[in-house]
Amino acid sequence: MDNNFFSEAKDKKAISLRLDQLERAKIGFYSVGLYPASLAYNCAMQTSGDDLLLAPREGRDLLGAFDNKTLAEMNKKYIDKIRSMSLGKDSEGRTHINTLSDLILSCELVILSSNSNYIEGDLLKACRIREELNRKNVVIACLVGSFCFDHDTNEAYVLCQKENDLAFFSGFHRHGSLRNPSDSFTANFCHPDALTALLGARLLDKLSPNIQVTPGVHNVEAQYIKATKNISSIFAGFAHAFYKDNPGILPTLLTLLLEQCVNQAATVSMSRTDRQRLYSTQSIPITELGYGVQRIEAALSLEGNMKQVRDHTFSQLTAIIADVKGSMMQPQSGKPTRNFQVGNILADHMKSLGRCPKNLYELIEWCEESGLKRGALEGIKSLKYWPNIVKMYSINFQDSSMIDLLYMSIFGNNQAKELAYEVLTSSRKMTCYCKESVKPAASGEFTTLLANYRNKQSLEIITNLILRRNHNFKRSSLDKNLNNIKLPLDDQKVKSVISLIQSEFDYNI
Repeated sequence: MDNNFFSEAKDKKAISLRLDQLERAKIGFYSVGLYPASLAYNCAMQTSGDDLLLAPREGRDLLGAFDNKTLAEMNKKYIDKIRSMSLGKDSEGRTHINTLSDLILSCELVILSSNSNYIEGDLLKACRIREELNRKNVVIACLVGSFCFDHDTNEAYVLCQKENDLAFFSGFHRHGSLRNPSDSFTANFCHPDALTALLGARLLDKLSPNIQVTPGVHNVEAQYIKATKNISSIFAGFAHAFYKDNPGILPTLLTLLLEQCVNQAATVSMSRTDRQRLYSTQSIPITELGYGVQRIEAALSLEGNMKQVRDHTFSQLTAIIADVKGSMMQPQSGKPTRNFQVGNILADHMKSLGRCPKNLYELIEWCEESGLKRGALEGIKSLKYWPNIVKMYSINFQDSSMIDLLYMSIFGNNQAKELAYEVLTSSRKMTCYCKESVKPAASGEFTTLLANYRNKQSLEIITNLILRRNHNFKRSSLDKNLNNIKLPLDDQKVKSVISLIQSEFDYNI
């Protein structure tokens, strides 16, 4: 997929003319759901709105994402301005509602706002129209925050990895806040080419003085963390609602959810086919985009050698990290994110019924009864494909244990649901799970050794380790010596649920 602003520039004059075009460029949002409509409302409050065009999905009302109560509270002047953003004129001067083709003809940056049900079809359609209209310099972006799934190969994946040059636009927002004239927001526009990212962010930054957009090259990582953040937001919503009288557990839960989101994305980053190009062949250094340093990598000592296992460079994208944190916060006013609300609903029903949901459909039913539309449940969609994602990107248990537990509470068998319920609903068990599930397997073995140092076999292993100071011992020899030492964790339920998850996801412990 060739996707940049200068794909057809042949000489300096053409580049100069193109820069002039971009300075006057319009941005289009296709498929106007709750976020694009709220963003448009913010632009209508703050600017003339001339730089933004909207095209609702065929057969959908432009403002259909808002309920009647919300629409009644919105300023009619701004609603009229939003409607004008969706209108264009044909060659004979007749007014019509914009289509995707109109956006590609009139805009230099088109953002496909579709959710996971439509995004791949919309991307194919946009690329085809762009080719037919000879508008190859129009950059296409998406903002979908869930995983895609190929039913033929039974694989889940991040769309930006399948289409390397697809741009990604993301930032933290609550839709009610976007309609607050005095609130401000940050966002990132990510594209693997630094110059394209810089120019795209500049265009978006002009939409409203209340929305600050910065560029980044990590589109794959940004989209991954958006999807996994949506799942984690469900867990955060559950924790805030279920443990509202036990605030001591929340810092541990929320910190671990954030840390695991970032570590997962850093692991995914290592699988990029274009990872070296991100840093070595850019026309401008990524530090010119606002990155503090060119690269941040993590390494592990494996069999005596240091091996790079994670790329954390993307963690310098402040708006992306803020999105994760913001999505896990209980707001002082207004509603939290929809995924957070799913967690609230899950907690309320688990508390009243004394059990986990029977299946996914029961959880969706609870959500719809509470006023959440099925199409808005992006976190649940991503969670559905979680085992495939773990396998696809070789995510380890220590970096995914929180989402694993949430998955088991909804998709597990009866035994798994019972164990998950006992852990999720007990402050002591939950904190124990947070502590034990992030320990590497060897760490658990050492803990067992130290807890049983009076045991003859344990004492022999410990003394040998200390005397030899052999840091390169083989795990297999330690496993063999520990076979006969059977002391479980303090909380047997936690140990059981960890073992069950490790077995279910086939983690290579």
